[in-house]
Amino acid sequence: MGTAVTKEYSKEIQGNKTQLRYRKLQLAVWKSGSGTMSGIIPNSKAKGTDICAFNKYYYIIRSDLGCYMQTGSLNKGADISIFSLHPACQNGDHYIGGDSYFHIINGNSCRRVTNLSTDSDAIVYSLHPNCQGGDHYFAAHGYFYIIFQKKGTYRKATNMTKDTDAEEHTLDTNFRYGLYYWGPPSSKKTGFCFLKPSSEWGVEYCTGPDLSTDEQNAVYSVHPDVLNFLPGGLSVTKGPAIGMWENIKTITNDSSTPVTWQKKISKMVGYNKEKIAQITDNWKIDKSASVESEELAKLIAKSQFSFSAEYGDSHVSTENESWKEATEEEEQLTFGLKPKERLYLWQHKLCLGQEPVLFCCDLKITNEPNPPTSPAQQ
Repeated sequence: MGTAVTKEYSKEIQGNKTQLRYRKLQLAVWKSGSGTMSGIIPNSKAKGTDICAFNKYYYIIRSDLGCYMQTGSLNKGADISIFSLHPACQNGDHYIGGDSYFHIINGNSCRRVTNLSTDSDAIVYSLHPNCQGGDHYFAAHGYFYIIFQKKGTYRKATNMTKDTDAEEHTLDTNFRYGLYYWGPPSSKKTGFCFLKPSSEWGVEYCTGPDLSTDEQNAVYSVHPDVLNFLPGGLSVTKGPAIGMWENIKTITNDSSTPVTWQKKISKMVGYNKEKIAQITDNWKIDKSASVESEELAKLIAKSQFSFSAEYGDSHVSTENESWKEATEEEEQLTFGLKPKERLYLWQHKLCLGQEPVLFCCDLKITNEPNPPTSPAQQ
């Protein structure tokens, strides 16, 4: 929990110009937990989310959003489109692309489809015991690969039902801690790809021909437009999700007698449309998608605020907040003040980095000039 003083936000609210024009704002910044790392949420903690490649495209599946991203390049953010994810194709443990099919693993079974939006040509088959329980799955050059991170091994087979042509190998130490693994598009000769944990260089992915040896590998950065769709990505492109208390009014009784204070106060309530819209600016939303660009951007922001402090976020539920475009509202307040008493009125807002994204309804009144030290009511 920290405190900052700034003039930046005073320009955004003009509801009471006389009182706000010269006022410095004292903000309380809080985060639940002790972690401050910003980064991508791994597959293991985001069920229904995965990365795979199919034909010439890369795919990022977000079951929690009910859609998936298709892009020609994770590094360049080329040709980005958003498609709806069929309900039968949602909430898989792992998603595999390749061999003209998508494979969705859930528990010890696998669903094979030709289209994630329509669930076309779907069949379900059981996984061979040797092919069950993997931490990650992908396909490349005729083989299915199963990563066992704790054991430090990987298994490959041409058929996961029969465990055909199976081989097991040691996983190179440098490839053991990927957040997501996927095979290359059909046009690429690379054997594998994996998303690296965040570093001082940002979010990167590694490609190479052999999981057993750290040779002939290449590292690429992930484009910001792609990062915005990954769970936790906004903490990288915009900054960690944080909650702030802003002092919007100070009320003083300078007299020597008790008084009753009764006035209307102005506050902003709703989401910052300009900032939210930036999330999806460069995406094409397919006509078949069940969500529009603005609604999708709000869903992504809501999701970001819900992530734990382990990934640099506030872990706040925003379901009870107003997700309409921010407008100025008035609220009638009445309370008594003792002689010489001073009270401070605080409004809660949620930010990505230092940018306000959601102005909350929640208000607190204190008799201390320091901001509240607790988050808003959930």
